[in-house]
Amino acid sequence: MCFLAAPGGRLSAADAKSPLKVTWEKNYLTIAHDRLPGPIRIHYLEAYCRPGSTDREWRETVIRHKAELVSSSADGRVIKIRDTLEDGVVVEHTISASDDEVDFRLVARNPTDRESQAHWAQPCVRVNQFTGHTVADARTLVPAYARQCFLFIEGKLTMLPTEPWADKARYVPGQVYCPRQVDRNDVNPRPLSPLVPSNGLCGSFSADGRQIMAMAWEPYQEIFQGVIACLHNDFRIGGLRPGETKNIRGKIYLVAADVAALVKRFEADFPEQAAKNPG
Repeated sequence: MCFLAAPGGRLSAADAKSPLKVTWEKNYLTIAHDRLPGPIRIHYLEAYCRPGSTDREWRETVIRHKAELVSSSADGRVIKIRDTLEDGVVVEHTISASDDEVDFRLVARNPTDRESQAHWAQPCVRVNQFTGHTVADARTLVPAYARQCFLFIEGKLTMLPTEPWADKARYVPGQVYCPRQVDRNDVNPRPLSPLVPSNGLCGSFSADGRQIMAMAWEPYQEIFQGVIACLHNDFRIGGLRPGETKNIRGKIYLVAADVAALVKRFEADFPEQAAKNPG
């Protein structure tokens, strides 16, 4: 695979003639631009989750929620969404698109007098069109699209499948990577890798190798290669005490395939996860 670079990891002026566009409907966020291999669809959000999830029936982990579109700018660049969880927690999302990234700013608050067990949540990013693959083999041990996906292990970009490749769990297949600061009992109930990611940056290369779609959240709960041609960086909430408010932020980068420039940009955006602060 040939990786072509643009200065600073940003797309050339010819490729970035106009900003990305974002739309949200029926719990799906779509990122679109003519330069992309196809629209990127994200189940946003797939689920809010309780702790103790690694070896438990999924239905017992999910906290039901209702999502509503608060506003959407006429130019397709800013969306605001409100999630209301069944335990009363409210999460406000501001999603902003620019030339080569989508920025997420979340405010989670618990207005109730009861502690919330909302510990993490799942934006499910479908990467089949971006990687040039179908979903036909998505439930095999290592689907074709996964071989174009990456994360960082010991500070180095590492392509999937990683070695070793876990294959036993309550639900199979898939692959979960748990960061050092998260309890390994509190992640997705699919095969859990013994490998610990260096940071939350993960993503995939486009079919032609010219672009990268990468994602990161702060804080984050896990990196997860799923079973519907999807890749997750799932954000962490960590529970909410009565009256407590927490801020969460994330980004999806859609950039030229310059890994060094991407890492530099990620570390500027997420200094908490920079190389000097591994795990």
